[in-house]
Amino acid sequence: MPSLVGKNITVDFPIYGGGSRSLKKSIVNAASGGFFARDASERLVVRALDGISFNFSSGDRVGLFGHNGAGKSTLLRVMAGIYEPTSGSFISKGRVASMLSITLGIDPEATGFENIFTRGYLMGIKPKAMNTLVDEIVHFSGLGDFLHLPYRTYSSGMAMRLAFSIATCVNADIILMDEWLSVGDAEFVDRAKVKLEKMINEAGIVVLASHNLDLIKSQCNKIYQVNHGKIDIYSEF
Repeated sequence: MPSLVGKNITVDFPIYGGGSRSLKKSIVNAASGGFFARDASERLVVRALDGISFNFSSGDRVGLFGHNGAGKSTLLRVMAGIYEPTSGSFISKGRVASMLSITLGIDPEATGFENIFTRGYLMGIKPKAMNTLVDEIVHFSGLGDFLHLPYRTYSSGMAMRLAFSIATCVNADIILMDEWLSVGDAEFVDRAKVKLEKMINEAGIVVLASHNLDLIKSQCNKIYQVNHGKIDIYSEF
């Protein structure tokens, strides 16, 4: 059974050379939603997450909302394994599909086909396994012979077609999303929406961060407000 369990998670980002609190730093602090603190070595840090605990299991559709810099994206990156907690612990069970940056790692000079394998590697899919998924990706993207061309020659719509097709090529137990995906081309939107909804319906756990509370209410059964690196239950139904 998939699960995401965090206990007293704190994430600090050190500020090197930041010996004093200037007015400029105070303004940045107010805008970012984080706050300044001292770590165990007495270094000045921005504390992005502050002692967060949670326990999500199969069937949970979790919504995270809050202002810019509140800590939503940092928390998702901890769940995706991108950030290690400075203190506390995090354990995930199940295959994770991260929709946080579906173009991460794509090489503009490489062809579409080459980028399929590059992205697959970053997703934890070995080339041999990726070989079995290529035909599906090619068919769904609808890019045809363009996949033999460098990625830099693609329009923004074509680039999103490829990135989306790769990101959704495997089923996952846990799906992490930072805002609802937009895939550009109007002709591609309906097919992409159907595929994404199918993927989400089949997943055990979905975590969606968004500024859109109405969207979160329509998709989630557990809602948390993230504020200054802490989370509080907003609603559960």
